[in-house]
Amino acid sequence: MNPAPIELSGLEVSVDEVMYMPSLDAPADRPFPFVYFITIRNLSAIAVTVKARKWVVRQRNGEVLVVEGDGVVGQFPRLEPGGEFSYNSCHTISQDSEATGAYFAEADDARTYFAKIPAFRMDLPAWA
Repeated sequence: MNPAPIELSGLEVSVDEVMYMPSLDAPADRPFPFVYFITIRNLSAIAVTVKARKWVVRQRNGEVLVVEGDGVVGQFPRLEPGGEFSYNSCHTISQDSEATGAYFAEADDARTYFAKIPAFRMDLPAWA
């Protein structure tokens, strides 16, 4: 049995920008797409490979959507000490929401670490 992931000091996540993008496709039950831009920085002394992610999106009505998956946007970025990986993706929501979560990374010593994703808001503009 693998030990539980531990937080790695220096493995940091920043939410660089969040934008409402009504021109993107979205399902009828979650018609409002938001694009977010993320940077994962490895300021620790060990190299890691991002293996998985978990998102928790809480909508204003209390509904919770959990999204888990392998890698990040189809990739498994390796971050050497001092390295970073930036990407963008999207969430589709039905009402004002807040997202948070974590990335899970494996180090060369086979230990699993995590880095928290700071919470960010996805509030619909008044004109939406």
